[in-house]
Amino acid sequence: MRPVRFNIHPKEAKIETAVSMAEAPNGYSGEGFFTAKLSDVVGLARKNSLWPLPFATSCCGIEFMATAAAHYDLARFGAERMAFTPRQCDLMMVMGTISKKMAPVVKQVYMQMAEPRWVIAVGACASSGGIFDTYSVLQGIDQVVPVDVYVPGCPPRPEAILDGFMRIQDLVANESIRRRNSEQYKALMESYGIE
Repeated sequence: MRPVRFNIHPKEAKIETAVSMAEAPNGYSGEGFFTAKLSDVVGLARKNSLWPLPFATSCCGIEFMATAAAHYDLARFGAERMAFTPRQCDLMMVMGTISKKMAPVVKQVYMQMAEPRWVIAVGACASSGGIFDTYSVLQGIDQVVPVDVYVPGCPPRPEAILDGFMRIQDLVANESIRRRNSEQYKALMESYGIE
């Protein structure tokens, strides 16, 4: 079976342009050594090794499956391992309609994740309740857990989900390793009832 690029017009594969390398953090280099800030090095490692926990309930989950499949390939961003155990994940991706009965489960899964942890709300339903302005649907998961990135759409295309993932990577790379110990972060967690 031939790769897709050979199906219509044969193209020569150029490995030099197909492989992207992670940029080294800003620092000072000399003969046989390199110095950088610890937070930059840790941010680079975290950025390129996020482990997503998919929390998918409806049509946005199908779009996420397309994003993780071979054509869009979420794994090329360092998210190779989808885990369904919160203790091993650091990125919760909530996709689809979340009912109010399910809200405590979303919060419990979030609380079981180890710090540092990030959250993406994928689609209109997870972001704002979407078209379901009813008594039984949670009007955005930011009512129960803090959200870092919102991905709009009903459902969003895989390109939008990848864009949201790259926004999380930018946030992770630039986050100070001391942010989670700050008074502002503790106040944010207390506002959600999370210790």
